[in-house]
Amino acid sequence: MHPNQALIERFYTAFQQKDFRTMQACYHPDVRFSDPVFPKLKGEEAGLMWEMLLTRSADLTITFGNVQADYRSGSCDWEATYTFSATGRTVHNVIHAEFLFKNDLISRHDDRFSFYEWSSQALGLTGKLLGWSRFLEKKIQRKAADGLRNFIQKKAKN
Repeated sequence: MHPNQALIERFYTAFQQKDFRTMQACYHPDVRFSDPVFPKLKGEEAGLMWEMLLTRSADLTITFGNVQADYRSGSCDWEATYTFSATGRTVHNVIHAEFLFKNDLISRHDDRFSFYEWSSQALGLTGKLLGWSRFLEKKIQRKAADGLRNFIQKKAKN
């Protein structure tokens, strides 16, 4: 097994175990993360996003597979099932992740999933009607960014 494949497996095994510290340790200090909800996280923000999500989600389950990697890049498919706290609705999100590596760590992590499918599950009728729109996507991104910013500020005070 290539060491970067093992790194991806370590990251997602930690995710399954809700071990955000190990997840954070898999990231390069200058990591770039993006997905449809958090499109431009850099450095420490990326690891803190996982910490925020894991400490707030009691019923999160993760599965992963199809892990591939070489010295430069890698990918895997993963699925998350959880209750979206804002609505109490169950979400089953199917995600394809792509990675770049630097100094034996993840330097770029891009998660791809259907925002429409996610919003339809998380928001119900609102997501079904507006999940295709940039308006709703931008609104969710702003709310997520505000939540992460508040989490980071509270963490800094403690």
